[in-house]
Amino acid sequence: MASSKEYLDFILEQLSETDDVTYRAMMGEYIIYYRGKIVGGIYDDRFLVKPTRSAAAMMPNADMELPYDGAKEMLLVDDVENKDFLRELLEAMYEELPAPKKKKK
Repeated sequence: MASSKEYLDFILEQLSETDDVTYRAMMGEYIIYYRGKIVGGIYDDRFLVKPTRSAAAMMPNADMELPYDGAKEMLLVDDVENKDFLRELLEAMYEELPAPKKKKK
């Protein structure tokens, strides 16, 4: 099942107070970037983030879910209504995320 544009728009609105959040459509789902680094994505109308130490500490009871078959498990963000929490989550995760890969020419 692909994610809806409406759910993407909702999450982007919730992240609207966080600077430099972008997304890219990918096979019916959406990859979410913060300051150029991948933090997670929208998969089957669920907001999932990479399981960094800080994300796990901020969401100790979060479910680990598969974004799609064959993928690594990610943390399900339940508190998508809380804009302050989402901003703090992305800011806390940023330093732990890998740098973007260089594009090959």
